[in-house]
Amino acid sequence: MPTLNLDETAKCACGAVSLKFNGPVLSMLVCSCRDCRKSTGTGHSAVVLMTADTVTVSGKVKGHAIKAASGSEVTRNFCPQCGTPLFAKTARAPLLILIPAGLFDQPDWFSPRQAIFSRTHLDWDVLDEALPQYDTYRDNGGF
Repeated sequence: MPTLNLDETAKCACGAVSLKFNGPVLSMLVCSCRDCRKSTGTGHSAVVLMTADTVTVSGKVKGHAIKAASGSEVTRNFCPQCGTPLFAKTARAPLLILIPAGLFDQPDWFSPRQAIFSRTHLDWDVLDEALPQYDTYRDNGGF
């Protein structure tokens, strides 16, 4: 599969924060861990994974840190004015940034390649059966 390179800008719902993406997408996935379910308000999160140095944030953001199911600290950042989820960072992979696919205006290029934390996936949240599923992370421990 060819590498997807993004050159896009996305904004929160109120426009106070914008993110400029300029670089390769490392992975696209869905995650059904409890924290992702709570942060999205649905059965899973849809995540675009990039290196942090390919993303420029303009505007004030607020973060909330928690200990995730993986045992690592995850900080979820959002717009303090409208609450739009913007990105997350994990101590487990400090050079990476996790972006919700729904932040983009036209994410028709989003194509998840794996489902992680399937051990806590909810039956009513239907995923493509052909999508590789992992109880936690892939066998090599990566995204």
